[in-house]
Amino acid sequence: MKGSQVRLEGLSKRFGKVEVLRPLDLEVQPGELVAFLGPSGCGKTTTLLLIAGIYQPSSGGIFFDGKQVNSLHPKDRDIGMVFQSYALYPHLNLFENIAFPLRLKRIAQAEVRRRVDQVAEFLGIAQVLFRRPGQVSGGQQQRAALARALVKEPSLLLLDEPLSNLDARIRLSARSEIRRLQQDLGITSVLVTHDQSEALAMADRVAVFSTGQVQQFATPEELYHRPSNTFVAGFVGDPPMNLLQGTFTEGKFDWDGLTIPVPPGHPGGSGYLGVRPEDIRLGGEIPTRLGIAEPLGREVLLSLDLGEGKTLKVLTPAGTRLAPGASLGLELRGAPLHFFDAEGRRVGS
Repeated sequence: MKGSQVRLEGLSKRFGKVEVLRPLDLEVQPGELVAFLGPSGCGKTTTLLLIAGIYQPSSGGIFFDGKQVNSLHPKDRDIGMVFQSYALYPHLNLFENIAFPLRLKRIAQAEVRRRVDQVAEFLGIAQVLFRRPGQVSGGQQQRAALARALVKEPSLLLLDEPLSNLDARIRLSARSEIRRLQQDLGITSVLVTHDQSEALAMADRVAVFSTGQVQQFATPEELYHRPSNTFVAGFVGDPPMNLLQGTFTEGKFDWDGLTIPVPPGHPGGSGYLGVRPEDIRLGGEIPTRLGIAEPLGREVLLSLDLGEGKTLKVLTPAGTRLAPGASLGLELRGAPLHFFDAEGRRVGS
């Protein structure tokens, strides 16, 4: 399969007086998997449906390989789409569901059989092709929906929360399967998800949405290590980054009376200091008391009380045994610190 380049120029969408997507410029390169990540109502699914042609934009253009497709009907856009609900016909078996888009195109029966058998074998559902959706597992339904999208041999694959209906164990294997499939076929893909672990694990690049606009469009590594603002810093990462609001002066950060030494790099004044829970060490000079310890398997998440309503989250190795209320010291020196100005924008490198 050949993947299309997708370009969005000034793309926006209104429903009545409500602007759900502010003007957006974004490119997806051929063969790339891009994730649209964000909370409910942020504009990510609206953007996907605009690309699919299900919604019409209020302004701006959608281009596939340099050709504007705003006026093209969804069936003429050479896309495959997997919906959150899978949208399989319950009265048809999996073979008939997968073959459905080919029959609409009046493709010869022999070719239909060849394509369905090929994609079913590739996705590991050949042995259940003649069962109905209600007779197979959720993972097999998900693969059947993916097979139906791919059997047309589209140049663009759109995935709307394709893993949300699977249990946690199956979800992990399914995301690996989708990524392998996408890389093997070289098909350009756009994935919508609210789950940052899915986005970071599957995507070449991630567009983080909030309030109808993209906050940052970058690789998973850059999102994690260099978030562009406090929204991205708090949304990407599990557990999320600690964000402390206070005042920067030369070599110091004042957090409601608690002074934290910081390296140069902030221009001074009000702002936010960010530090990830896994980058904080125990045994330093910042006094705290243990509130709650949450075992997470290989790690323990500590909620530490610094007094006057100030708390920090810290990740420690499994086996850390501390009693609630225990006195602990924290060490931030040497930890990667993130500086943000009063508006929440990243400062420095």
